Amino acid sequence: KARVETQNHRFTYDEAMTVESCTQAICDYALQFGEEGAPMSRPFGVALLVAGVDEYGPSLYHTDPSGTFVRYEAKAIGAGSEGAQTQLQETYSKSMTLKEAETLALNTLKQVMEEKLDNKNVELATVSAADGKFKIASTAELEAVIQRL
Repeated sequence: KARVETQNHRFTYDEAMTVESCTQAICDYALQFGEEGAPMSRPFGVALLVAGVDEYGPSLYHTDPSGTFVRYEAKAIGAGSEGAQTQLQETYSKSMTLKEAETLALNTLKQVMEEKLDNKNVELATVSAADGKFKIASTAELEAVIQRL
């Protein structure tokens, strides 16, 4: 749905959609499920983290099933998110390098996970501020970050 919205925006306005506008479109879609005559009667049952880079720089939004969203510098969701969020608030800095942020993310996850963190039970993805590209780390790249912990 987000891809369709951003493509429609580019086609209609001949400009890229901002990350905030894309997040708003996702939340609007989630809200439609509660309306009468909606294609499905159940609302979204998940929270999402929406990350991207636009003309305003990198941004991260947290959406919840109710259709609301909030912008964050660093955010944890899911099981153990309270402890992880506390760790992020204490440790995260805007001046961090991507390498430091990757280490912080996996170190935070390691502290709240019940099982040992390895390349079989975790994935790592980044959005580059330089070119706006989304990249999922390969197994070798993930192993290199895990070794830094």
